[in-house]
Amino acid sequence: MITPPIHELTDRARDVFRIVVESYLDSGAPVGSRTISRISALNLSPASIRNVMQDLEELGLLAAPHTSAGRMPTESGLRLFVDGMMQANQPSIEERAAIEARAGIGGPVEDAIAETTAALSGLSACAGLVLVPMAETVLRQFGFVPLSQDRALAVLVGEDGSVENRVVELPGGVDPMSLQRAANYMSATLAGLTLAEARVRIERELRQQQAALDAAAADLVERGLAVWSEDSGRRPVLIVRGQARLIDTGAAEDLDRVRQLLDELEGKEEIARLLDSAREGEAARIFIGSENKLFALSGSSVIAKPVRALDGRVVGVVGVIGPTRLNYARVVPMVDFTAATLARLLA
Repeated sequence: MITPPIHELTDRARDVFRIVVESYLDSGAPVGSRTISRISALNLSPASIRNVMQDLEELGLLAAPHTSAGRMPTESGLRLFVDGMMQANQPSIEERAAIEARAGIGGPVEDAIAETTAALSGLSACAGLVLVPMAETVLRQFGFVPLSQDRALAVLVGEDGSVENRVVELPGGVDPMSLQRAANYMSATLAGLTLAEARVRIERELRQQQAALDAAAADLVERGLAVWSEDSGRRPVLIVRGQARLIDTGAAEDLDRVRQLLDELEGKEEIARLLDSAREGEAARIFIGSENKLFALSGSSVIAKPVRALDGRVVGVVGVIGPTRLNYARVVPMVDFTAATLARLLA
């Protein structure tokens, strides 16, 4: 069913639709015609309101769950509301101060990012998400371990003590001495450099024939750096804070949905891809329920905003995940403010 544009609804239909959506987002419960008649200034009888609600249901904007006499917005209805009717409420002074205080805790930037994400989670009553590029590894030591005649394990030790391995294909006729010479050269020459800096230096020295290496060892050095660098810019870090906030009083009635959502959050690679899709554009992106197949079962919504440095570069993505009935008007500006705060932190 194709959702009609908001301007095609009558004034009466828009008024009733807005009240149903706002009441549902506030309470999480279906809204009946008598409730609307009592809480609104529409000056309509419950019977007239029921007729309007029936029309909205036929348009695919409202639904009647189970045997309830009330109505609740469908995902299409929520999308129409968010895109065409929502009036954002800017974060309060207290909320902005809470986010900024967590960002300014000092110490490692990773801790400040995690604390800021936790603050967003607490204020929004959702799980907070932030996707930032992995800090570039600084080389301390490099080695090759032969695996077969045509493969070796490239071992990188970082200054922070981290150890990572990659399998590298070997050219024909490489002997163990060439592996050792390449590893010794890299450890002695490239220690203290990031992978990007190391590649620049190696390319310059090989181009100027300054590297004290034979052809086989030089080829190994290039292969080793290539296999390490090929994905270093594509390995983001996903921080999730506040999963427990997803288990609210309303969730107790739908534990299967919550369990499914928590399972989905374990698949951080999929969540990272979803957030990464929000990198383009300036405004926050809102994914509602089954609009994204990842959350089709749990019926969850994600609000994500790119974090831009002063020069316009995207240095991360921040967002929240929660039930589709979250308070979009309040949470979207909160995500915007957190993105601006993290931009200053990561710049």
